[in-house]
Amino acid sequence: MEKLAARDALDPVFRIEAGMMAAEHGVAALEFDPGTVISAFLPIRSEIDARPLMDKLARRGARLCLPVVLDRTTIVFRELVRTAGLVDTGFGTSGPGPDAVVLDPEILIIPLSVFDHQGGRIGYGAGHYDRAIARLLARGMSPKLVGLAFSVQGVDRVPTEPHDQPLHGVITETGYIDCKGEAVAGTAGGNTGMKDN
Repeated sequence: MEKLAARDALDPVFRIEAGMMAAEHGVAALEFDPGTVISAFLPIRSEIDARPLMDKLARRGARLCLPVVLDRTTIVFRELVRTAGLVDTGFGTSGPGPDAVVLDPEILIIPLSVFDHQGGRIGYGAGHYDRAIARLLARGMSPKLVGLAFSVQGVDRVPTEPHDQPLHGVITETGYIDCKGEAVAGTAGGNTGMKDN
């Protein structure tokens, strides 16, 4: 896939800087009360590093959690506590162990392979996030969905299906893009958006 190849080709120093710049844009754009449950992710392959953003969110009082793959169709979100170690959670990921508290996130920071300004997102094909979001909606929740990616992953339009839940926004190293296409908290150059993971 062209956008993943472009992501793979990014300079290692730029990757570090991009993660820090995205963190600045993300923490400025996201509004939440202390104690709000926010899920993020640890990077795999060539994904942007969400850890600088997670650190800033925690300092503002967020209760963080990470996705953990239970099986081929299901992820849950386990609380991330600084004093607790991480374990191998499959598919190249790591996260809190089975003793960690399972939480329902109110804000989901979501990895992706491609996005657009309309909130379209393409994930990695397993549909884990689609199903997790559907479960939260079925419980009467209205989670805020925010993609996190490098700006090179943006396209003009992502094809969507009826079950796809659009992103509310996308964080990149160039800024925060709300999915009405208006850039805030930065100069959000490049294209951005969401479909499923």
